[in-house]
Amino acid sequence: NKGLEIYAYVVMSSHVHLLCKATNGFILSDVIRDFKKFTSKKILQSCIEEPESRREWMLNYFQKACEHLKREQNFKVWQDGYNAELVETNWFIKQKVAYIHNNPVKDKTVSLPEDYYLSSARNYAGLENDLEVILLDLF
Repeated sequence: NKGLEIYAYVVMSSHVHLLCKATNGFILSDVIRDFKKFTSKKILQSCIEEPESRREWMLNYFQKACEHLKREQNFKVWQDGYNAELVETNWFIKQKVAYIHNNPVKDKTVSLPEDYYLSSARNYAGLENDLEVILLDLF
């Protein structure tokens, strides 16, 4: 509900890939900034409140990420910036969707893209998924 249409995604352990578009007058950089701010708070809240064996390691990692910053900050979950690419041709869209969906396969986490739960590859394969995306006709 923040002016973002998502066409493809994958959430990996160390990064996220999205094929998306800002809508309704929203600016993509503002949407990404707000997404990072919101998810950082939720991730840190979970790390602090939930019993998790890696909690101390994660909090320490997020603290160390602030050591080089000039601004006062206790934890840093996301890197600054993001890598946006303008996608205009069908060929490029197909290439990006395949790249996004094959990330867990390349990482050797799963054998098939649709077996990875945190990916829109499940949507494109007609499988149940918690996050709805706008399916593109890729053929």
